[in-house]
Amino acid sequence: MKNLIIILTVFLVISVNPTHGQDKKFTMEEAVIGQWRDLYPKSIYGNWQPQTHFLTYKKQNKIIRHDAETNQESTLLTLEELNKVLNNANMDTLKRIPNPNWLNKENILLRNNNQYIVFNINDNRVENTFSFKQEDNNFDYPANFSKQMIAVTNGNNLFIVTPDERVTVAQSRSKEIVCGQAASRREFGISKGTFWSPDANYLAYYIKDNSNVSEYPVVNISTRTAEAQMTPYPMAGTPSEHVSLGVFDVEKKQTVYIEDENADSEQYLTNISWGPKEEYIYIQVLNREQNHMKLNKYDLKTGALVATLFEEKHEKYVEPYHKLHFIPGDDDSFIYQTRKDGYNHLYWYKTDGKQKKQITSGSWEVTDFLGFDEKGKHVFYVSTEKSPLQRHAYKINLRNPKKKTRITNNEGYHSVSITSDAQYLYDRYSSLDMPGITQIINTNTLKKHVLLKAKNPLKLYKLGETKIGTIKAGDDKTDLYYRLIKPVDFDSTKNYPAIVYVYGGPHAQLITNRWMGGARMWQQYMAQNGYVMLTIDNRGSANRGLAFENATHRQLGKLEMEDQLKGIEFLKNLGYVDTAKIGVHGWSYGGFMTTSLMTNYPDIFKVGVAGGPVIDWKYYEIMYGERYMDTPDENPEGYKSSSLLKMAPELKGKLLIIHGGMDATVVQQHSLAFVRACIKNNIPVDYFIYPKAEHNVRGKDRIHLMQKVTDYFNDYLK
Repeated sequence: MKNLIIILTVFLVISVNPTHGQDKKFTMEEAVIGQWRDLYPKSIYGNWQPQTHFLTYKKQNKIIRHDAETNQESTLLTLEELNKVLNNANMDTLKRIPNPNWLNKENILLRNNNQYIVFNINDNRVENTFSFKQEDNNFDYPANFSKQMIAVTNGNNLFIVTPDERVTVAQSRSKEIVCGQAASRREFGISKGTFWSPDANYLAYYIKDNSNVSEYPVVNISTRTAEAQMTPYPMAGTPSEHVSLGVFDVEKKQTVYIEDENADSEQYLTNISWGPKEEYIYIQVLNREQNHMKLNKYDLKTGALVATLFEEKHEKYVEPYHKLHFIPGDDDSFIYQTRKDGYNHLYWYKTDGKQKKQITSGSWEVTDFLGFDEKGKHVFYVSTEKSPLQRHAYKINLRNPKKKTRITNNEGYHSVSITSDAQYLYDRYSSLDMPGITQIINTNTLKKHVLLKAKNPLKLYKLGETKIGTIKAGDDKTDLYYRLIKPVDFDSTKNYPAIVYVYGGPHAQLITNRWMGGARMWQQYMAQNGYVMLTIDNRGSANRGLAFENATHRQLGKLEMEDQLKGIEFLKNLGYVDTAKIGVHGWSYGGFMTTSLMTNYPDIFKVGVAGGPVIDWKYYEIMYGERYMDTPDENPEGYKSSSLLKMAPELKGKLLIIHGGMDATVVQQHSLAFVRACIKNNIPVDYFIYPKAEHNVRGKDRIHLMQKVTDYFNDYLK
């Protein structure tokens, strides 16, 4: 591919033109599944063997070990060797070698049916086995695996399983009490419900009380007679779950409960962090209004509050998202991430709550914390400092933050991890015009060793020219990034239909300087079929700072639509877009945006396909919805203006709404209420259900989905 980078006085454009001689077009299966399989650039998906400089990864039916010091490779384990050991131990053999899941320097953890196997990689032997029940879920093992324990849930109950016994940690008293599972609908960075202490002497766990939470019926058609699966779903402004925290002493088999300052507050307990000596546990406690966070320190022995180290307040919202990271060699110091200066940055705090210094600063975001070196002199992280479109790894001196080194110097989007001593960095990256490189970098010398340079898997396919650039937002001040894909065999004298592919909500960034510009292959499929494809990351989307994101607070959809209309102006000025044939497609928040644009601007958008759309924010869950909209009682005008139920009479174009029949994220009440509003107003609308799909349509069903979407545009827009 030819890479054209043109710097203009107004904005930067990155452009990639396909080479000549390509003639293949994607099938729908290739466009949907190929992106994740054969048509995605090859890469090495590895992880570091703990306390070593060995990168390990799966290759065919072998586990390969690459020595970062010598750059020598060796075979660590073959499937044949592994199965021979399993067979000798009277265990079921495996069909394929797994990616190594390291427990420590010597052992990997293997999943085999209802067993977990601790396999000693040095001696090629089964060290221990864990047996589980079919219904066990939420497996969690400690970083220090010397005691060989795995926490699991079964139903609403929590257990610790060892090779010899199954210990009950928490037994639920009723169906409303849930132990050991993720709380707060996985908002605030919450991904699990159990938290092992550093030395695995204690297990902290969430206890959710859903007694006051309304249940929503999700229909399961798999049974002989369809059944309603009732799921707790706290809609905005209604009673929420109550979350508390228990701490189980593994040796004593006793639980201490963390002190609850206000048992009826419906507050959030987020980012559970252990002190390094297992004396204290730290919790970021957020009020239901989500505008006041306290970092609390609790005594492990009694559960009592020791101190509130500091507080954060904001007139719109505070969103704690990251746990504490204690500095090696200094048990009284930790790194804390916050956007209190407008961007997510790293701060050095003492355990008495005093800020020692701000480590990173600037009009950019830290997006990932990687770790420390062994002596705790440097911290390693990933950020958008170079550009919001890119990701790069840095190391910075804690005591002198002016001493900062960018480790990844190649342009593009880098996904990285470091060794336990931070001397080597494993780096996978790509850019708009470069399929991908996997390499190892010495973090001191910055010397690189390339493990794999991916070939272009699309070299035989016709691709539309892709451009990434900027336009001004609806405020005529803020820069917004766009991605434009031209139709293949582009002819500037012709007029083409255009489709806006949109998400537009928080926690998502669609446009990055990675392979294909972050576009899905389906968008190139549509370019092959004669469409101009445009995507814009409007205000409210991720990784541009707090003010960029929270500009939409209490008025979701308003500024986002203003920004998307700037994209329409951009399309009109290109001179080759048929402005009578503009469509829009998106899912979830993108479904909300699609329906909003179709009903608010019916003279512009002619065809839309909205998947799993939010229609009225009062039907959405508390944790996400109230952060951005407050409650319906606190913000009645905001809820009224953003509701699309009243907009149904304004629909003029062709709108297809698609919903998963078992969607427990954006419940079906949204789309059904809109359909009902259309019926009442005698407005035609099309509706399609994927009966067994949840919020996303996955697997081979997705081929059917995207063919459905494509056919709709071909029938009514082309």
